[in-house]
Amino acid sequence: MKIVIIHGSPRKAGNSALLAEAFADGARSNNHEAEIISVSDYQVAPCGACDYCKRESGKCCQNDDMQLIYNKLATADVLMIASPVYFYSLSAQIKAVIDRLHNPIRKTFHIRKVGLLLVAGASLPTEFDVIKLQHKLLLDFFKLEEAGSVTVLGVNAEGDIRRTDALERARALGQKM
Repeated sequence: MKIVIIHGSPRKAGNSALLAEAFADGARSNNHEAEIISVSDYQVAPCGACDYCKRESGKCCQNDDMQLIYNKLATADVLMIASPVYFYSLSAQIKAVIDRLHNPIRKTFHIRKVGLLLVAGASLPTEFDVIKLQHKLLLDFFKLEEAGSVTVLGVNAEGDIRRTDALERARALGQKM
């Protein structure tokens, strides 16, 4: 199975990066291919809502790195979204990628499962509710399966996640794929 993990934090060694890597390690230990796409390494502009992609069979008029990400997603079976939570939402970096998936090219993808790997500095019990609702709506609309999720509250400074059991939970979820 090929798993693509889109990581949406500008922190290269931050908590969501560590969570994504733990998940990938678990998946690889079960002989799956797991690739982490760190969105901060790519130049991805937000969707301009011009509908060019609809007129041009999925080709986007923006000349940025999103085409590289489309190519990686085209062969994936599972998509995991790893992100810090900012104001009850995914990071702007990951949101730009998700919005650019509102493109007919997504119909050619083989992705059947989507999951979440989320970290938040706050400790509010409702911190992930909006994202989980959006995720469920996406799964229902596109008839995709839930790949599972790991959510972690109260991790703000780089490395805080190491004092929780989240890395073990992410590794176990990856192994379960």
